[in-house]
Amino acid sequence: MKWLAFLLATGATWSGALAFTAPASRQADKQAPIFVTTIPPGYRDWKLISVAHEEGSLNSLGAVLGNDVAIKAYREAKLPFPDGAIIAALHWSHVSSEENNQVFGRSQSFVAGPSTNVQFMVKDAKKYATTGGWGFAHFNKDGTPGNEALLKTCSPCHAKASRDFVFTQYAPSY
Repeated sequence: MKWLAFLLATGATWSGALAFTAPASRQADKQAPIFVTTIPPGYRDWKLISVAHEEGSLNSLGAVLGNDVAIKAYREAKLPFPDGAIIAALHWSHVSSEENNQVFGRSQSFVAGPSTNVQFMVKDAKKYATTGGWGFAHFNKDGTPGNEALLKTCSPCHAKASRDFVFTQYAPSY
């Protein structure tokens, strides 16, 4: 009789354990998120990596900034970038500066106009393993996040970069 009670108790314990762990294992099988959903605090105070001008339909000016981890990796030419590196790309429309052009006597000066978006790449090799270790973010000019369809285009494009998913090189200095 004691053996029967022992077997029933053991069976109930195993059944409960399996029922409890099954949902957890299904959670682990889900793909980790590849999108960054919050704007990193203080990003406007980060150091400059480079600047860019996109022509065509974008017609934008951009500043690429990095947090201290990213800047250290750039300065030491360390690839792959270490976990914790964050790269920001700030974009503005590209507009003519009438004030500057009056000084120059001709139309030649272009400056940043209204903000169009800000984008981020966050390095976390474990969390973003499915996208080369990078999480991606896009925030519209009003601060709302870009939609998932847009963000799904980030990783495949950045996978073509020859430097750990990063296109922007450190701007030369003298």
